[in-house]
Amino acid sequence: MPLPYLTQARAPLTCDIDAVNEYGDPLQIAIPAERALTVYVDKRELVTLMTLGAHPELLVLGYLRNQRLVRDAADIESITVDWDVGAAAVRTRHGIADIEEKTARKVVTTGCGQGSVFGGLMDEVDQIELPAHACITQAQLYSLVNTIRLKETTYKSAGSVHACALFSLATAEPDMLLFVEDVGRHNAIDTIAGWMAMNMAPTLVASRTALPPEGAAAPADWQSQIRGPGWSGSEVPTLSPEPSGLVFYTTGRLTSEMVIKSAQMGVPIVVSRSGITQMGHQVAQAVGLCAIGRATNRRFVCYAQPGRLKLQPDLAGPRLRAPETA
Repeated sequence: MPLPYLTQARAPLTCDIDAVNEYGDPLQIAIPAERALTVYVDKRELVTLMTLGAHPELLVLGYLRNQRLVRDAADIESITVDWDVGAAAVRTRHGIADIEEKTARKVVTTGCGQGSVFGGLMDEVDQIELPAHACITQAQLYSLVNTIRLKETTYKSAGSVHACALFSLATAEPDMLLFVEDVGRHNAIDTIAGWMAMNMAPTLVASRTALPPEGAAAPADWQSQIRGPGWSGSEVPTLSPEPSGLVFYTTGRLTSEMVIKSAQMGVPIVVSRSGITQMGHQVAQAVGLCAIGRATNRRFVCYAQPGRLKLQPDLAGPRLRAPETA
């Protein structure tokens, strides 16, 4: 079955405003251009997402997948975004069974701007099986963090956004497959889930031990390819990274929502610049996901599943203080 048609309604990520600094001097600065996008599924209003609008079609696709409303991208015929009316029209191939029941219960999460998920947050978690042998070396972790540090971002120019990225460990140096910024980290991870659904289908299937070996990564210039009138995922050239060697990076904290979504996407290793919550830690331990936080420069804390991390302590440099003992 073919993948859905997506428009390419990328919106400007920032806008300029007039402001005044601490000395009373006038200045013009860039700020993130947050906007509302109301999602309609088969003409039924579902939700309004607040987003920068970098890749709205992928955001909507990933949102529907992470909400467990669709199984994969092939369930959808098209996603059409129109910023003039602030709407995304989703047309499914066969409708969404029991959509009223599935969307009746809503959980308000800790996501920025109060994220929400439909149904039980822990539904299907016990069915997830991540790739058993996926791991990351300490050298690869440092390289990944440095790649993020050097990247030109909206955060550096305008602030007030979260970033997420997907890396492949198919080679010695981590390869960034996709980098996304948005006003909330949940939007950024949903966009990555949407990209995976189009380029590495099927993305996430419960009780699957690995992504299919024919999973495809987009080419290096993929961003330029989705700015035309429209595109179909079947038109994207394919590459084949090792499917189990995927790492998700986020600037936000590792809450249960972020850990569950990462696991649902089949990603066994998550790296954060921030920390982890108790429930996030419990879920990571339960599904076998390696959760690494406080990852800046040469410092990090591995909160869960350290067996997936191949330590190389000599790379960390001299200790600043002796390790604490009980």
